[in-house]
Amino acid sequence: MVDSRHSPVIYGYLKKYQDDPNSRVFAPLAESYRKAGLIDEAIEIAREGLRIHPSFIGGRVALARALFDKKQYENVIQELSQVVFDAPDNLVAQRLLAESCLMQGRVTEALGAFKMLLYYNPGDTETAQMVSELETQVYEQGTLILRTDRPPQAAVEDEPEFDIRQAPGAINEAPAAKRALWIRRVELLQGLLQRVERYKTNQASGVQG
Repeated sequence: MVDSRHSPVIYGYLKKYQDDPNSRVFAPLAESYRKAGLIDEAIEIAREGLRIHPSFIGGRVALARALFDKKQYENVIQELSQVVFDAPDNLVAQRLLAESCLMQGRVTEALGAFKMLLYYNPGDTETAQMVSELETQVYEQGTLILRTDRPPQAAVEDEPEFDIRQAPGAINEAPAAKRALWIRRVELLQGLLQRVERYKTNQASGVQG
């Protein structure tokens, strides 16, 4: 039976879920539980729904939100790695993944996710600042995040992947063609960050871009 002590929002979703346990209403129900502070219930409902709808991105993100609130950052990363691969423009998933990687000390992976956030939302000055700070950190550590091309048979959509390599090896071991490609990609990133900086300057001076 539906517990009348629940808020009207939870009550409505819970009633629908009980009427049809195979529906996707488990995702907003889990999110409603999370917002009400019922994190364990949110995780339980989300996992129950994902057993029926394992590829439902909304359900996966709802579970990740609740896991993040429980500070289970490694589990968040596991839940969202495939999500951001299938739907790189899902900004909620990208940010949860980025922040979870950061909390786990996985700086290069966090940088990759923050770069994707900036790519889809170049006007986000907070993310631009985070990218700049993390780039400085990974360069000091001697690592780079490089975009790699997907195999032809998998290149259905233009979805970037990232490969972590030692910075000296990425240059010294690569042939001239690969070195030139790497340089072009770094220049593209620099151009993106420059556009963000110009946007910030224009916003501060009241100029419309």
